[in-house]
Amino acid sequence: MRGLTGKRAIVTGGGSGIGRATVLRLVEEGCEVGLFDIDRDGAEATAALCDGRVRVYRTDIADRASVERSAAAFESDAGPPELLANVAGWDRMMNFLDTDTLFWDKIIGINLYGPLHMHHVIVRGMAARGFGRVVNVASDAGRVGSSGEAVYSACKGGIIAFTKTLARELARRNVTLNVLCPGPTDTPLFDSIKADSPNAAKIGEALARAIPLRRIGTPADYPGTIAFLLSDDAAYITGQTISVSGGLTMA
Repeated sequence: MRGLTGKRAIVTGGGSGIGRATVLRLVEEGCEVGLFDIDRDGAEATAALCDGRVRVYRTDIADRASVERSAAAFESDAGPPELLANVAGWDRMMNFLDTDTLFWDKIIGINLYGPLHMHHVIVRGMAARGFGRVVNVASDAGRVGSSGEAVYSACKGGIIAFTKTLARELARRNVTLNVLCPGPTDTPLFDSIKADSPNAAKIGEALARAIPLRRIGTPADYPGTIAFLLSDDAAYITGQTISVSGGLTMA
């Protein structure tokens, strides 16, 4: 895709799943990538697949100071980032009335405060320099809701609204921001969610039947869209929300 070769990109959650697939695609497109992840072993495993084009920074995105340290280190090592893909996320399926505030705090810390920290620290520099492209990975749970994921859905819906607002605020500074909403996807996070259910074997089958393309997603289904939205081919696209869900949700 046009305009990705040589660009400096930061990807959160690149130690596994969609994040890892995104790192691999951006390296393939010629980007120099900083991988922010709390899972150093997973991040290092991703980097080992990339022939030295990836720098790993152990980062807890829920911790503002951790984000600031990693951002400063990447800028010192590689230069100021031009692209940002916020992919990291976490959830467990529980009925809302069975949850407590400690559970809310963890979900909100990773899925809402984490991206807010990343924008406040990294996108600030993009705005000052007059160029930047951001893709926030939310979820179709944030568009249509998802039983057992009330707080997660609230966070992802918040990220959609936040992205649209920031896209308006930063358009004149040549910073574009868009949202990708995956549908159900076969990732380590999805495996952990299934593991919490007594009907785990039936969850994937039921979802596949509900999806018009008759399968749940894989991590490889998303990086092409992310790379496109970060590329010059999408220079006139901002504030948009794109579902990639095999047709499960249509708008």
